Amino acid sequence: MIRINNVHIPLDYDDETIKKSAAKELRINQNVIKSTSIFRRSVDARKKDNIFFLCSIDVELNVNEDKILKKSKNAVKAVPYKYEIKQWKGHTPPVVAGMGPAGLFAALILAQSGAEPIVIERGRDVDRRTEDVRKFWLSGKLDTSSNVQFGEGGAGTFSDGKLNTGTKDFRQRKVLCEFVKHGAPDEILYNAKPHIGTDKLKTTVKNIREEIISLGGKVLFETKLIGFNTKDGMITSAIVERNGQKDVIETDNIILAVGHSARDTFEMLYDKKIPIEAKSFSVGARIEHLRENIDKSQYGKFCGSKHLGAASYKMNVHLENGRGVYTFCMCPGGKVVNASSEENMLVTNGMSEFARNDVNSNSALLVGVNPDDFKSDSPLAGMYFQREIEKKAFVCGGNNYNAPVQRVEDFLKSRKSTHIGEVVPSIGPDYTLTDINEIFPEFVSESMKLGITAMGKKLKGFDSGDAVLTAAETRSSSPVRILRNSETMQSVAVNGLYPCGEGAGYAGGIISAAVDGIKCAEKIIDGNY
Repeated sequence: MIRINNVHIPLDYDDETIKKSAAKELRINQNVIKSTSIFRRSVDARKKDNIFFLCSIDVELNVNEDKILKKSKNAVKAVPYKYEIKQWKGHTPPVVAGMGPAGLFAALILAQSGAEPIVIERGRDVDRRTEDVRKFWLSGKLDTSSNVQFGEGGAGTFSDGKLNTGTKDFRQRKVLCEFVKHGAPDEILYNAKPHIGTDKLKTTVKNIREEIISLGGKVLFETKLIGFNTKDGMITSAIVERNGQKDVIETDNIILAVGHSARDTFEMLYDKKIPIEAKSFSVGARIEHLRENIDKSQYGKFCGSKHLGAASYKMNVHLENGRGVYTFCMCPGGKVVNASSEENMLVTNGMSEFARNDVNSNSALLVGVNPDDFKSDSPLAGMYFQREIEKKAFVCGGNNYNAPVQRVEDFLKSRKSTHIGEVVPSIGPDYTLTDINEIFPEFVSESMKLGITAMGKKLKGFDSGDAVLTAAETRSSSPVRILRNSETMQSVAVNGLYPCGEGAGYAGGIISAAVDGIKCAEKIIDGNY
């Protein structure tokens, strides 16, 4: 198979267009082409009057491909992707704590190896969890065990299902292939900025769980890891709590994939003297614009094209005060959602369904913070910093999970909003017009203001006075890193304990977390092979 890179394709292409483009690039007759498929596709919108797809195309020929390769400088030999799993030869089933991307894929790989893992998840299955979240968004009654942060699929289940990643690890292809195998759309295999959408991600996650069970694995919902036992510095069992009762699960290996919001777990690990360090992360708010306006700014006359869909953006600025401000987890045609997980604290996130066809588009507007900004040198100081902001957001919203909202114009002038303009906040159950400057440390709010102004010069309309900010976004990444050996991926203090994924401080997003889960599973399999 031949892969041709850097091929320009019109937005309204079809199979014949792809075939003609491949033949032209390889300088061959179309008749010798057996098949073509797109391997990679991105939007080139640098020139608003000439937007097109930039593609890599895989081509199978009926003739000697080695000779044809010499005719194009953009063509290379394509090697089909293959991921191999060793067979499990251990005795005690591994325990996987958490069913976010890291835990889910760690469990899947272990199950495919024959390890029959025991998966524990403090929240509920995705169907019941979805109903719990829906009730919270409508009524403001929070379930601290089943919400946007906790439950099958992890926090990413109620997001955009974005699969962007900076990692070049070959395992990312395994993740994408498994998603497609379990119900995700095929296009995630070739889109440069793939997404599943929260609506489709729920079914995909459930199908992966069903495969784990079909391969002999066990999945225990509403079951929380509350401790573990060791002997001679090695894991001997996991201590769990279910329905108010404690239980012990004998195991030699625990994958700790609890997510970035498992604060009680961080406290448990700290009490057990597991080495943890505070790490940098970011805080801020969601900024929301009319989708149509963002689409026009990004796509010009091509705005509204069914081939492009809702437009995305990604920006960052470095300020003179030394702070970095950036947009994160951009949700085209999506909603801002209440992502609270603790009583009397308020957190936001963004969410899009696969169609990305809601009225507004939003993203997080974040300011980087580091351990020097925290009030103590405790490894958990960042977590306490998050909580302080979340408590202020709850109070500022009216002490009832109504999110604090402010027009950008008012935020820049540090005055309370009294009305809404053309952008209607999408968050529920309701919102409260206020001054979100009261929520953040001054260096955060002032950096956000400078960032908005600077980004308005990069993206027309970003600094629109009628854009709205919804606070607070504090869970962009984990506030801690649970230290592990870079080679074995085990805790530096306890053998058989594998800090894993975003919550442990080793990933940032669905793909990187899933890849980290796969790596941890591989280490366990190798150690028992």
